[in-house]
Amino acid sequence: MPRTRASASPLFVPRKTTCAEQRAARAGFTEARRQARLAGAPPKLRAEQTLDPDLRPTYPLAGRPGPASARGSKLALPAHRMTTATASGAYPFVAEGGLGAEGVFIGRDVHAEAAFCFDPFSLYNSGRVEGFTNPNAVLAGIIGMGKSALAKSIATRSIAHGYRIYVPCDPKGEWTGVSQALGGYSIALGPGLPGRLNPLDAPARPASVSEEDWFTEVRKRRLLLLASLARTVLKRDLLPMEHTALDLALDLVVADAAARGTVPLLGEIAHVLGSPERLDQALGHQAGHLGSAAQDLAHALRRLVHGDLSGMFDAPSTVSFDPTTPMLSIDLSRLGGSGDDTALVLAMTCASAWMESALSDPDGGRRWVIYDEAWRLMRHVGLLERMQSQWKLSRGLGIANLMVIHRLSDLLSAGDAGSRGRVLAEGLLADCSTRIIYRQEPDQLAAAASLLGLTGVETQAVSALTKGRGLWKVAGRSFITQHILHPAERELFDTDARMAA
Repeated sequence: MPRTRASASPLFVPRKTTCAEQRAARAGFTEARRQARLAGAPPKLRAEQTLDPDLRPTYPLAGRPGPASARGSKLALPAHRMTTATASGAYPFVAEGGLGAEGVFIGRDVHAEAAFCFDPFSLYNSGRVEGFTNPNAVLAGIIGMGKSALAKSIATRSIAHGYRIYVPCDPKGEWTGVSQALGGYSIALGPGLPGRLNPLDAPARPASVSEEDWFTEVRKRRLLLLASLARTVLKRDLLPMEHTALDLALDLVVADAAARGTVPLLGEIAHVLGSPERLDQALGHQAGHLGSAAQDLAHALRRLVHGDLSGMFDAPSTVSFDPTTPMLSIDLSRLGGSGDDTALVLAMTCASAWMESALSDPDGGRRWVIYDEAWRLMRHVGLLERMQSQWKLSRGLGIANLMVIHRLSDLLSAGDAGSRGRVLAEGLLADCSTRIIYRQEPDQLAAAASLLGLTGVETQAVSALTKGRGLWKVAGRSFITQHILHPAERELFDTDARMAA
């Protein structure tokens, strides 16, 4: 079909015409030109152009004409300048580059739509993240949001990277099946069970440490253990004479054990503390008598020998620590079920002291130490002190500590503001360069934002997180990550089996 051609030429307008006549002439020319274009347009386009004016599009296909079209860099907006630090605080999840592909696969970065990997050891050694000063981490989340599955997934996948996993406290027994499935083993402690641990066992001496220095180090560890056990039972700090009694009792028992070729036991310490004559004789010509001062200590340690913890820590160890095992957990699910955590804390203290024999080995490689249900330990200063020592020495020992709690306010339950327990608990959080926050209840958001320094955007994100999704704060960088579980992991980590039965 031949195409119709049409054109329009400008009319001659006399010079002395009025403005109104000139405007009318220009309008007539514009209409004639439009009609000419319409006559030359294809039939379909011509039909669209002849629509009712009310049904025609506001702007042509090319877009809005003029400077407001945002084309050609003509869009004028008020200028706003900010530093990159301010921009990252206002928009913490925009254009995040991620932590790299090195490390354990966790899941999917929700905003970047990319894989999210995490390895505290490589991050610390590479220096890629500014402010990442230690490999320790804290994991907080309400029940049912998947924080236990994340902790177990990190442990399981870290073994594939050559790391070893130690769980010194398993109050619910959930790590036993995981340990056995991964080729490790679990030690179940409780009244009537065959497991025995001697917390006074001396760890293997590193080749770089002399025998004299190592003897001094072992003695210091044993004294700290005995003092921690006594403080937990007595629920108070020890008096100076009580510290002296512990020193003398330990030296006497160690000397007797060396003469017999055996290892010292807690029962022997309690027996010497209950023998005033031996203590006074060992004290020599110094002023004072230790017999009456040591009575409370003797009865405190007697609980581990003849009380509700008898048969667990008053005999030589029935298991030996294998530093090559991929995972080791201490199952304490038989303790603490009555609502009194004292037995659990005493067992945890003894188990931690026994497990330190592997942590002190400089050739032990990289290891994760996971404190599950750590909120139950926050009210006991002795355990917090041991944890703080482990947190401070994490880089030298080559370990990464992971503390699992329900709420950030659990840290505030360690004591009143300014108390020793409160300072230790807040110090543990300060020594964690990685904070993983799963969903928190609305009444906990203020405490979480205050303790972690969350921005308004991050606080709002925490309140709306779904199951398996958490806010990862790695030093000064933030990520929203969806944890992805393998079907085999989901079956192994299932903690709701009894609910579905």
